[in-house]
This record gives sequence, C-alpha cells and structure tokens, in this order.
Amino acid sequence: MKGGVDLGGTKIQTVIVDDRNEVVGQARRPTPTKGGPEAITAAIADSLREAAEAAKVATGELAGVGMGSPGDVDGRKGTVANAGNLSEWKEPSPVAKTLGDALGTKVKLGNDVNVATTAEFELGVGRDHKSLLGVFWGTGVGGGLILNSRIWLGRGAAGEIGHVVVKRGGAKCPCGRKGCMEAYAGRAAMEAEARRRVEKGEKTKLFELMEQRGRERLTSGIWARALRNGDDMAEKLIDRAVKALGCGIASSVNLLDVEAVVIGGGLGVRFGETYAKRIKKEMMPHLFVDDRPPTVAVASLGDLGGAIGAALLIRP
Repeated sequence: MKGGVDLGGTKIQTVIVDDRNEVVGQARRPTPTKGGPEAITAAIADSLREAAEAAKVATGELAGVGMGSPGDVDGRKGTVANAGNLSEWKEPSPVAKTLGDALGTKVKLGNDVNVATTAEFELGVGRDHKSLLGVFWGTGVGGGLILNSRIWLGRGAAGEIGHVVVKRGGAKCPCGRKGCMEAYAGRAAMEAEARRRVEKGEKTKLFELMEQRGRERLTSGIWARALRNGDDMAEKLIDRAVKALGCGIASSVNLLDVEAVVIGGGLGVRFGETYAKRIKKEMMPHLFVDDRPPTVAVASLGDLGGAIGAALLIRP
C-alpha cells in the first residue's frame, strides 16, 4: 500500500491506496492558515496517520507517500517554495524529508495539478484519450497537459492555464499581474472581489454563511450554498468566473487542439456536470474549429483525484 496527499489552499486530502490504486483509507483536514510550512507539514502528517489508521496500516509500512503541492515543486530536492495560496510559504521548505521523517517512509513530491491530471488520464475520465487539458478550478485555477499520452511539463512550468490572459489590463490576479483567468475564476480572487463589493455597500450572504459554517474562507461548499439560496452577488461572480474559464480554455484549445478537457478542483467537482456544460457553452464562441469541439467532462475521481494521483508518484 502507499499514501497520497493533495495539498490545497483550503484543505488537505490524504488517501491510502492498495496495489490496484483503490482507496482503502482516507482523511481530510483544513489547511492551516497560520504557522507556515511547519504547521502545514505537521497537519499533513496527522492526516496521513488518520488515513493509515482507517486502512489498518502503519505509515512506516507504506511503500511510500506521494504529495501533490502547489507552488514551485522540486521533486529532486524534495522542496516546495512560493506556494502563494498557503500560509507564509515563500522560501523552499524540505517537505519530503520532514514528512518522511515523521512518517517513517519515503516521500516524493509533484505538482498538484500534474498529479491530478495524470490520475484522470490513467484511471479516470481521460482513459480513452491521448491528449487532454486538465483544468482545476479551486483556490486558484491550475492546468495540466497530456500530449501524445505523456504529461507535458515544458521547461517546468507548462500548463499554467490560470494565467492565460482573458482581459488585457483587467482585474489584478493574486500573482500580481492583470487580466489572468485566475483573477476572475480563482476562489481566492473571487473572495477578494466579494469583500471589495461588500465594502462598497453591495449585499450578500456569503460571509454570513461562512461564519455559520465556522470557516475562515469562502469554500466551494459555501459558494454552492449561496447559489442555492439565490444570492445575487454569488451568482454574478460565478457567472463572471464561468465566462473567464470559457474564454481561457478555448484559447488554450485553439493552440493545443486536445481531444478532451477535464474540469476538476474544488469548485469544478462541487458544481459538476451542469457547470461543465456552461463552461463548454462559453467556450464555443471562442473556438477556432467549432465544428469539432473537445469533449468537456468533470473529473471522475472527484475530490480524491489529486491524492490518488499523488500516490501514483510511488511506482514499483
């Protein structure tokens, strides 16, 4: 058996999988918002122990643990740096060693979106395709590429679809640039925009729902609940996000001509097929070859896809 970690801006999802990559134990915890890499790594270790306990195995007995992380991931050095959506995480942190020492097994690191894309390609909705674009709509908007049945990394930074420009000189993105898709569709940017609108006097129940649920951020579940309640601001910001996603994904498809687009991430999975169809509809006016659009599907491995993909880093 082996372990997998999906480290996100709001949650840590861990799994234990067997030799057939089927989940036999899992755990989920909120990502610490204070304490930097040390606190986050400790929370990851605790979550893995919980998942291992559910699978009736000790962490030291695992063949290894794979971890998918945002930021600058150096798999050879075992470090993560510049994870902008995580607490105080700028300088390189030796996550693989720290986590390995805590768990008593080897740890391998990979980019969070690349491992999730690989999981969908090998085990999920992308199994029948040789090329696909993974779009993970969550705290940010991440992208992963499979071309000719192989993950495409470019020079190390391929797939950053969240930073495709959808409006020149547009909204400021958390990355510091303007007009990125993530500036309109990333959950962190959407929350920042909601707060700005509240300061200007607009009404919303988003933050009331956040407090009721005991959350510190607007999670995917809170956005979904606000939409069910007919919250006007939530509807406007989600519509804005869907339009940006449609524009940016279509532009990427025009360049790459992939067979399929897989929509994942916290918001993508939460909103499901209905919103995948809406995104495809928003893509259509921007597609150069609109008579054979790519398949657009929701990630079939759901919330566990990133953690399962991370476990795939541990190969026989």
